[in-house]
Amino acid sequence: MTTLTDPPPAPRPEPGSPHPAAPPHPSRTTPVDLVLRLCLHALLAGLLALVVVRAVTGGGSDAGAVVAVVLVMGGVYAAGVLSPAVARSQRAAAMWLVALGVCWAVLLVLSPAGLWTAFPLYFLQLHLLPVRWALPAVALTAAAAIAGFLLHGSPVTPGSFIGPLLGAAVAVATVLGYEALYRESERRRELIDELVATRAELAAAERTAGTLAERERLASEIHDTLAQGLSSIQLLLRAAQRALPAGSTAAPHIEQARAAAQDNLAEARRFVRALSPPDLERGSLAGALERLSASASPGSDGAHVEVQFTVSGKPVELPTPYEVALLRTAQSALANTVRHADAGRAEITLSFMDTSVSLDVVDDGRGFDPASTTSADGGGFGLPAMRARARSLGGTLSVESAPGQGTAVAVTLPLPRGAAT
Repeated sequence: MTTLTDPPPAPRPEPGSPHPAAPPHPSRTTPVDLVLRLCLHALLAGLLALVVVRAVTGGGSDAGAVVAVVLVMGGVYAAGVLSPAVARSQRAAAMWLVALGVCWAVLLVLSPAGLWTAFPLYFLQLHLLPVRWALPAVALTAAAAIAGFLLHGSPVTPGSFIGPLLGAAVAVATVLGYEALYRESERRRELIDELVATRAELAAAERTAGTLAERERLASEIHDTLAQGLSSIQLLLRAAQRALPAGSTAAPHIEQARAAAQDNLAEARRFVRALSPPDLERGSLAGALERLSASASPGSDGAHVEVQFTVSGKPVELPTPYEVALLRTAQSALANTVRHADAGRAEITLSFMDTSVSLDVVDDGRGFDPASTTSADGGGFGLPAMRARARSLGGTLSVESAPGQGTAVAVTLPLPRGAAT
């Protein structure tokens, strides 16, 4: 039975352990706990009121003293209920019980009706004291109730002994049974928490297994289709290169096509194995972007685009997914600038800020209307793929362009924890 402002009692501790009124989860209070608390408060208040009524209506000379003792006992009880120290400290709880016991003993001496309040005291003792002290305290209270009954000259009957003893037995059975149910509830809660955690682990394992299975399928598909096709293209281009007459103007283009096929073949293999792109394996992200700028392909009219690369801020080490996302965005944006924008100049800027890193690709080409570009028509910029890369890392992608006014593509990623400028 619970009487204080704490939740229901936890399993009984061993001697020397923390106070039994402080369960492992003090914030968990159920409506049942509140109802039990209020019922016990109401029971004690009602019994004390009944003692006062009995003393006043009985016309005894000690009626005033009974009323005074009842008020003192009620005040002591209220102070213990509202005191956090009683809920936290076994010593404070014991002192509170002693104070209540003294008040009750005085009341028992003044009025035989005082023995009625023994029943709430049983629950307080069982709740606040360890079993090895609670049971003797309950037995002593029952003996005092019987002695008080006999002290006032009441006739000795079996009921005068059975009543207090039966009340003590009911209190012991109620409190110990409640605590057994509480322990069982805690065990079930822990089991449910463990099952929920296990289910989450199984779901994560299934997702991982599905990812690995899909990766193996992609690896097989790429090996059997794209890789074989790119290898065949390499052989055909080599044969065509050998068949060309010396000094042919087509030889550089064939060599460039062979290099592109070889790079894409290596890229596909590393993609399947979830490895870094070859450009990042040879150095930093800034170095990869600088090489990308230096090797810009010819535009649609055969002219080269002048690409300038700059770094702003103090560079920090980025996780591989960040570097891959920024490099891929730069490659895609610059490829569209070279192939479709008819631009003469482009700028790639990598900026490191306090809490984020950004990449800007700006050109002076013919521009376009971003609102009319959808994923259905491709749009030439691959915007859905760029946005998906940025969104997967918690970043954003913005595109500013207008016909005849060039294009600016900017991706911003929040710096991961641990990275500092």
